[in-house]
Amino acid sequence: MGKRQHQLRVYDSHTHLNDDPFYDDVPAFEDRAAHYGVTQMNIMGSNAKLNDRALKLGDRYANLHPIIGWHPEDIRDFDPAARKRLWHQLHTPGVVAVGEIGLDYYNDEHSPHDQQQAIFAEQLEWARQLQLPVSIHCREALADTYALLKAAHVADFGGVMHSFNGSPEWAAKFLNLGMAISFSGVASFGNATAVHDAVRAVPLDRLMVETDAPYLTPAPYRGKQNEPAFTRFVVEAVASLKQVPVERVAEQTYQNAQRMFLKDRKHDED
Repeated sequence: MGKRQHQLRVYDSHTHLNDDPFYDDVPAFEDRAAHYGVTQMNIMGSNAKLNDRALKLGDRYANLHPIIGWHPEDIRDFDPAARKRLWHQLHTPGVVAVGEIGLDYYNDEHSPHDQQQAIFAEQLEWARQLQLPVSIHCREALADTYALLKAAHVADFGGVMHSFNGSPEWAAKFLNLGMAISFSGVASFGNATAVHDAVRAVPLDRLMVETDAPYLTPAPYRGKQNEPAFTRFVVEAVASLKQVPVERVAEQTYQNAQRMFLKDRKHDED
């Protein structure tokens, strides 16, 4: 990638190094991330395979933090054995949140809404019992997601709306519940005007950045496979939209993520 970038501390609050495009070459992707100052990453589970891999990566790498849960698109596999296994895995030292969980009404042929809602509510209750924050997936389901988070009193344990793609008005509603808001590479897309407005509206001390790699690659690499290194470009997009220095966005979003996910840990930075 050429000359090393100006060093910032960047925290990718939502990425998938446990997914097939990355899992057999994690050190290389970690090295490229470090090139851009991305020193901490949350590794997202969503089903049995990806939860297991997230835990393994968290055990091997001090800066990769497992978040495990059951994704709404995978609920047909959430049988009693899977439920029992996930409950026990959530007690593993090093797990920093429950996720990614939530609702997805975009392609729900095999994921009826009522089943999604029941499994989401159950995992929110687990988060309450364990006092773990939650990482929320929400696709075409803002109203129901909001209602369930409100009913769960999410402010008691905290959480983040991952890859937020709603309006400033919806952002305000989730902020009022006590949630943080995370933005992905969509913030760099020229036509994502609602997301741009939401970035401008969310206070910097309630904002996080992420890649959701291998998805949602930011400019200037849009069209290529995303990776944690590119969190740097999400930081730059947010800084441009909010008209504040890149360094300030990087450091504040790093602190926001560290405060939510690593509150009981101490990390030595290189």
